[in-house]
Amino acid sequence: MRHPTDTLAIANVYALLTASGGSVTPIVIALGGLTGSFLLGDDKSLATLPVAGFNIGVALMASPAAILMFWIGRKYGFMIGAGLGFVGVSLAGYAITVSSFTLFLFSLILIGCANSFSQQYRFAASDYVDSNLKSKAISRVLIGGIAAAILGPQIVMHFKDILYPTPFAGPFIVGSLFYLISFLLMYQLPNQPLERSTKSRTTGRSRGAIAIQPKFIVAVLCGACSYAMMAFVMTAAPLAMVGHGFQVSEAALGIQWHILAMYVPSLITGSLITRFGKICIISWGMTSLIASALVALNGITLGHFHLSLVLLGLGWNFGFIGSTALLTETYTTDEKHKAQGLNDTIVFSAVGLCSLSSGLAYHWIGWEFMNWLVIPAGLICLGGLFFLSKQPPNFRLQ
Repeated sequence: MRHPTDTLAIANVYALLTASGGSVTPIVIALGGLTGSFLLGDDKSLATLPVAGFNIGVALMASPAAILMFWIGRKYGFMIGAGLGFVGVSLAGYAITVSSFTLFLFSLILIGCANSFSQQYRFAASDYVDSNLKSKAISRVLIGGIAAAILGPQIVMHFKDILYPTPFAGPFIVGSLFYLISFLLMYQLPNQPLERSTKSRTTGRSRGAIAIQPKFIVAVLCGACSYAMMAFVMTAAPLAMVGHGFQVSEAALGIQWHILAMYVPSLITGSLITRFGKICIISWGMTSLIASALVALNGITLGHFHLSLVLLGLGWNFGFIGSTALLTETYTTDEKHKAQGLNDTIVFSAVGLCSLSSGLAYHWIGWEFMNWLVIPAGLICLGGLFFLSKQPPNFRLQ
């Protein structure tokens, strides 16, 4: 075991990686639906399909990414992810210039595959610390998202018309540079011992045995709901803002506030989890998601949009970080790749499904009814957390 200070220093490196490669995610969020709408022509119902493709890419590659890093190590796995990201973002810019919706969709799936490697940063930082430091390590990695939340939307606002009269291609082309930076940062990481040299992937319990634990079920449920409901609303938010008469730059600013709310709390989320406990923090997250929906239902001014998106981001932060920390209590070191891969596959499958349905939902049922759907999802998660909190310790820790 490394000294805790050294391990948290490694978490700082992963935070830098999150800041660089993560800057592409706000570009995808802010422009994915708008670009899809631009490329589709008259029928806009599939406008958010590329954003859904991004999340589907994460889900498809979640388990393979975990398995690959088991065999070749975190460092080289992350470098492969950065390479995929560079190809995907560059291809997205090219797809827009040639007006190909299909190619743009494929490119965002590739970016999603790259993002599945990035999702392992939080696990990589938590794998080598004592249990009392896991929440802080996870939280510290996600602090890098603060820089990403600032950089991504600024790239959208300043480069969206750089290739005029073709809109939106510029930010993707500029964004490809961030994956090059990520690749170079990863190259500087120390080589960690290959886990295949010390253990077999067949050791420990099966995925089925891990998955039936009550704590695992609640952790995955809350992680999936916090991320999927956030993606469901966030994906449609730029379309809703532009549809209600606001400018693209105002929509991008709303996304920036949203992503800042997703990551700025990471400065204290780990400490809050240590003080109040994982179940309490996840409950705060679910409550914030419900509050976000209530604000959105109360009006359609720019202030309502922005406040709703801020509460949505805060709910994601507490819900997702808390759920990730809770998940780490459900597996042993020998089982981590199985549990982590299974968790990310379930979570990002839900995220992909909600992103896919977001554009259709906005087109057919509208912004208001979309927000109504968030409330029962949050209440179900609160019910699961209440059930878990009332069980005896030996039941919760099985």
